[in-house]
Amino acid sequence: MIELRNLELPLAAGTPAGEHLMHGAAAKRLGVKEAHIASVRLLKRSVDARRKSNVHFVATLGVTLHKGSPEAEDAVVRRALGDDVSIFAPVSPPDIARLGTPPRPRPIVVGTGPAGLFAALTLARAGAQPLVLERGAAVEDRIRALSAFIRDGTLNPNSNIQFGEGGAGTFSDGKLTTNTRNPRIRSVLESLVKAGAAEEILWQARPHIGTDQLTGAVKRLRLEIESLGGEVRFNTRLSDLVLDAEGALTGVVVETEHGREDLAAEMLILATGHSARDTFEMLAANGASLEQKPFSIGVRIEHDQRMVDRAQYGAAAKHPALGAADYKLSCHLPSGRSAYTFCMCPGGEVVAASSEEGGVVTNGMSRFARDGVNANSAFLVNVVPTDFGSDDPLAGVAFQRRWERAAFELGGCDYRAPAQLLGDFLQGVGSSAGGGVEATYPRRVRYGDLSACLPQFALGALREAVPVFDRRLRGFAAADAVLTGVETRSSSPVRVLRDEAWQSNLRGVYPCGEGAGYAGGIMSAAVDGMRCAEAVLTRYE
Repeated sequence: MIELRNLELPLAAGTPAGEHLMHGAAAKRLGVKEAHIASVRLLKRSVDARRKSNVHFVATLGVTLHKGSPEAEDAVVRRALGDDVSIFAPVSPPDIARLGTPPRPRPIVVGTGPAGLFAALTLARAGAQPLVLERGAAVEDRIRALSAFIRDGTLNPNSNIQFGEGGAGTFSDGKLTTNTRNPRIRSVLESLVKAGAAEEILWQARPHIGTDQLTGAVKRLRLEIESLGGEVRFNTRLSDLVLDAEGALTGVVVETEHGREDLAAEMLILATGHSARDTFEMLAANGASLEQKPFSIGVRIEHDQRMVDRAQYGAAAKHPALGAADYKLSCHLPSGRSAYTFCMCPGGEVVAASSEEGGVVTNGMSRFARDGVNANSAFLVNVVPTDFGSDDPLAGVAFQRRWERAAFELGGCDYRAPAQLLGDFLQGVGSSAGGGVEATYPRRVRYGDLSACLPQFALGALREAVPVFDRRLRGFAAADAVLTGVETRSSSPVRVLRDEAWQSNLRGVYPCGEGAGYAGGIMSAAVDGMRCAEAVLTRYE
């Protein structure tokens, strides 16, 4: 198969009736007759909207010629001058040898977010029959717990937006972008497609699943783990480690609805997520090496999605091949702070992401269709350890809690979220009501002045960043944009240190994923989980 890169295609090529346009463009670039092309498949496709008068696709195609063609594929590649044409060379993840017999005691994976799921899947596919522990509920029961919280404010501290099957990423936009080029990425995407995600995530330049597809996919991944001999236990919280005199793992203690249970363990992959604050405290009590880690704080900003579409695509905004537009903005400010948007959710909604009583936390999510009225994004400012006011490794957790509790109080102490119109925020005055953009936070918002639930440095940096971002995305500074506070969980405030063998100083404990401070999204967390599992498997060779 010939790999043809950087091929410009009209937007019509993205419609069901426009597939023939790919064949014609490929034939022209390769200098062959279209009749000689047996098949064309998308390997990657992105939107080039740098010139609003010429919005188009840029694609990488896999082209196969008929066996009876006048030229062989390698001859066509040699003749087609340029670095954009070559014989396709797929990148494969490392081969994992299958174990002869399942190890005993079984390796344990804690957490079923992307890191935990793909760690467990890697172990299960190798024949290790892992035991997977999840403090929250299975996804269907988790949805019911979330519905109860939205309906009447009854927060389940173990099953919520942060905890439960699939982790925090289950109720997000489901972005599958990553800055890494790890060969395991393809394996993750293929596993998700096998579990029910749309096949287009295999070729989208900025793929996403959406929460409606993720909820089904994580369940099917769990069923695969179980079909391979693994076991998944929900509503089972890791409460302690059992260590020998040398600091090596010999067991774990878990809490279930039936009480305490002791389990033998020599290998533990710790993929608890960035909100497992009690786990961080337990690790510190057991002598794990922890360090403070930078993170960010800010708000969710909501705009009319139509404004974003126009700003990004111009007159092409309504083209059926494009869908809802997204954005990604950042700037370094004279104050020394950085401001940026994160986890932008086109056509999405703001979600109630609290996981502790007495704290309000926001996040965002989209469904696969991204067909909601609003666009929302985290609008954040960096926080560094010197902001914590303490050298304690868990001081970042205390910093987060302070502002989450302030947001709870400002919202009325019933899990409503505090909100403010952007125009009022820039003028430093409170808001008394909403405007043209309706807030989507499901527990309702209480309009006021967000200065009571954000540190002064964050307030100043966010205000500085607005005009900068408006120059890059016309309409970002719309006075009726809604700010909803607070967003504190963009990443973990703690790093659980590990060595080159992927272990912590507590032997047999393998910290991984976002919670341990080694990932920043679904894909990087999944890959980190796979690599930790591979490290564990080497111990059984």
